[in-house]
Amino acid sequence: MNRVLQTLLLTVIWAAGYVGSPAVSFSAEPNVVILLSDDQGWTDYGFMGHPTVQTPHLDRLAGQSVVFTRGYTPTSLCRSSLMTIISGLFPHQHLITGNDPPKGTDRREMLRHIRRTPTLPKRLAEQGYVSFQSGKWWEGNFSEGGFTAGMTHGNPAQGGRHGDEGLKIGRQGLQPVYDFLEANKGKPFFLWYAPMLPHQPHNPPERLLSKYKDKTDSLFVAKYWANCEWWDETCGELLAYLDQQGLAENTLVIYLTDNGWIQNPMANPFAPRSKRSPYEGGVRTPVMLRWPGKLQPRRDDQSLVSTIDIAPTILAACGLSPTKQMRGINLLDVAAGKSPAHDAVFGEIYAHDVADIDRPEPGLEYRWCIAGEWKLVESADRKIQELYHVTADPREERDLAAAEPQRVKQLSERIKVEW
Repeated sequence: MNRVLQTLLLTVIWAAGYVGSPAVSFSAEPNVVILLSDDQGWTDYGFMGHPTVQTPHLDRLAGQSVVFTRGYTPTSLCRSSLMTIISGLFPHQHLITGNDPPKGTDRREMLRHIRRTPTLPKRLAEQGYVSFQSGKWWEGNFSEGGFTAGMTHGNPAQGGRHGDEGLKIGRQGLQPVYDFLEANKGKPFFLWYAPMLPHQPHNPPERLLSKYKDKTDSLFVAKYWANCEWWDETCGELLAYLDQQGLAENTLVIYLTDNGWIQNPMANPFAPRSKRSPYEGGVRTPVMLRWPGKLQPRRDDQSLVSTIDIAPTILAACGLSPTKQMRGINLLDVAAGKSPAHDAVFGEIYAHDVADIDRPEPGLEYRWCIAGEWKLVESADRKIQELYHVTADPREERDLAAAEPQRVKQLSERIKVEW
C-alpha cells in the first residue's frame, strides 16, 4: 500500500472510532516513546495512591493518559520481561527465560534468540523509523535488537551484560537521547528509555533522600522511595523536552515497569513475594498510554492488560500488523472502547539463571493466571496451587484454594490450554 493511501485509510479509521481533535493533524507515522521503570512496586506512585512517594511528573502524565491500573508483566525478572515487551511474546515463545546463561556458557550464546525475533525496532524499520536504545538492555549490542542507534555496546570483555554504557542514561542526564532526536529531526522515531531506576543501587541525590529520611524508620526504604522520585524527575525532563521541541502531539507515550519491587526494610535486597515471584508485588504494573488528540484520558481500574500487548499496540499505531505468534491485543482499541480487554492474563516464572538456552521447561518454577477477580498460582509440577481474590485481597494474604476447589480446577485448565 503506498504511503498516501495508507495515510488516508488510517485517518478514516481514527475518525470512525478514536477520539480526534481538529487542532491536531493526524500522521500515519507517530513517534513512539517507551518509559520503562525498573524494579518498582505497582503502588509506588502518587497517582496509584502511595501516601509518601511523590511522583508529580508521572501523576501529570497519568492525568493525560489512559491508565490501566490492572496491568501485568508475564514474568517478574528483568531480562525476560524486557524481551516480552519488545517482542510481544511470552518467555516460552522468545526463549529468553533468565538473566544469565548456564554456568560455564558464554552469554553470547544466548543472542541467537534476539537475532531470530522480529522485535519492534526491526518491524518499525519497515516503515522508515529510526530507533534509539538507552538504559537496560541485555541482548548484546543495541543493533542485535534492530535499533538504528543506541548506547549499549554489549561487549563482555568490556563489562557488557545488561546495559553497560546505556546505564548512564537518567542517572547522568539525558543528553544522548537529545542528541539522537536532534540528529534525526523530521524522521519518525522509536525511543526505548529504560534507565536503571529506581533499581539498585539506591543512591539518590541527597536533596531527595532528605525528603524521605524522617518518613520511615528504615534508611533502606527511604533510599528506595527517593529513587522512585529520581526516576520520576527524569521522566519529567524527557516529557518536557518533547513539549519544547513540538513533538508531544504526534508521539505515543507508553509507561510501564519491567517487574515489581517490595523493599526489605532491614537490608538492601527485595522482600519476598515481589521481584522474581508470581505474586502481585512481582508481576503487577500500571500501564499508561498518552496520545494527544487520539486517546481520551481516563482511568481504568477493571480491565486486565499485559505487557504482551505493548508490541501489537505500537505496531497498530504505526500502521503495521502483529505477527502470527503474538497473543496480545491492541490497547488503543481497548482504550477507545472499541474492543474488550483480556478476560484472563497469564504468566510464567523461571529461575534467575537459564537452565537450558533453547528449552524453557527445565527452568520453569511457576505459572499463574488471573481471570476477573481471581488468581491462581501453581508450581511447575502443580503440587502447589494457591488461589486469591486479588481485588479484595491484593496482598494475597488469604489462600482460598481449599475453599474453592472447582475454581482452582477451572483456572488450572486455562493455564494448560494457554501452554
